Amino acid sequence: MTELKAGDAGQSRLRVILAASVGSALEWYDFFLYGTAAALVFGELFFPKSDPVVGTLLAFLTFGVGFVVRPLGGILFGIMGDRYGRKPVLVATLLMIGVGTTAIGLLPTYAQIGIWAPLLLVAMRVVQGLGAGAEYGGAVIYLVENAPRRHRGFWGGFAPLGVSVGNLLAAGAFALVTMLPREAMMSWGWRLPFLASFLLIVVGIFVRMRVAETPVYTEAVVARGKIERNPAMEALRQHPRNFLVVLGARMAENGLGYFFPVFGLSYVITTVGVPRSEALSALMLAFTIELFAILGFAALSDRIGRRPVYLFGALAGVALAFPFFWMVGTKEWIWIAIAFILARAVVTAAMFGPQAAYFAELFPPQRRFAGFAFARELGSLLAGGPAPFVATALVAAYGSWWPVACYAMFLSLCTVIAVWIGPETYREDIAADEPVVQHDLPVAMPQRA
Repeated sequence: MTELKAGDAGQSRLRVILAASVGSALEWYDFFLYGTAAALVFGELFFPKSDPVVGTLLAFLTFGVGFVVRPLGGILFGIMGDRYGRKPVLVATLLMIGVGTTAIGLLPTYAQIGIWAPLLLVAMRVVQGLGAGAEYGGAVIYLVENAPRRHRGFWGGFAPLGVSVGNLLAAGAFALVTMLPREAMMSWGWRLPFLASFLLIVVGIFVRMRVAETPVYTEAVVARGKIERNPAMEALRQHPRNFLVVLGARMAENGLGYFFPVFGLSYVITTVGVPRSEALSALMLAFTIELFAILGFAALSDRIGRRPVYLFGALAGVALAFPFFWMVGTKEWIWIAIAFILARAVVTAAMFGPQAAYFAELFPPQRRFAGFAFARELGSLLAGGPAPFVATALVAAYGSWWPVACYAMFLSLCTVIAVWIGPETYREDIAADEPVVQHDLPVAMPQRA
């Protein structure tokens, strides 16, 4: 079967990239903003009767609530994306996270309404989580289904690039408000980054409303009458191994992706005793370098395959687990920056870059959105959601960082095993009704035109 050509929908490549990556950046600005706030202020504002450690644990627990509902969002919006199209779901998920985030910026604190404050915080986190459950998958699929055949990895890399931009914006927003006097920041300053998301969401909606449906969905699903009633369950039933590969591949990428910037930031500030401004500046530098690394690793996966690049990132996660804590323990800014750079621009970027195209290629077009989003977000529930909470609890229980390093190694090894037994996909026809996968690691060889 001949794969559909990119650009058949009559829209420019720049518009396609902007619709996915800009929207993804704005959505994940909102989602990561909560993680930064949980590390820095939510423990005191919403759980003040607890001691500092317990308050941070509770804040990270509410952070994990968003991950609990993400698989539900993945199933719900994934089914809609396979039945009604990619574009309307991209608009809906953007609105959900935007509303949830803006509302957090308006919430009264525990001192004002008592127990209702953390309850409302959890409710808004649920709204965020439902939207996030399909946002990234939708952005990735939109890019990959519009991409030239031999450059799907590079094009898909713009979605995780958007996530990193969202990371950078969230860290930058809190870096600015931490410059305020402490009383002002804890009173009203922390709200500003959340309220600012409303304007960002307006921009994202404007961009996404101006794009067309993907040519793969239009011609390989709608025109061929391949729409399924429950594509999520069909993806699980028809492609169980690929489903499990996505779950396992998410353990290190998602777990360490939240472990280093969320728990790591809290650990460096609270336990090591580094000033907030220094810790945030080191993290922001890492996010900036990661932007280029993601596209580099994504493009590399177009040449040598998805699996070798992904395996490199997971193995690097094993290697960095203990050195990360040695470096941040020096309290020297340069070593803290290097630790975050290695964690984000090497470990996470090497997995995050090729992941977009890899996961999309594991499922056929009629069940791609639901299979991708459901499996990926179930992995988020198992890895990313618990990671900051588990890491903080381990430090509190053992009084040392070494159990946390072992936990990071465990997540990385899970991913190594999953990707090693998974198929290679970078030469596949993504418009085919069923994926035809290769089971060995690829070797350098010319690709078909």
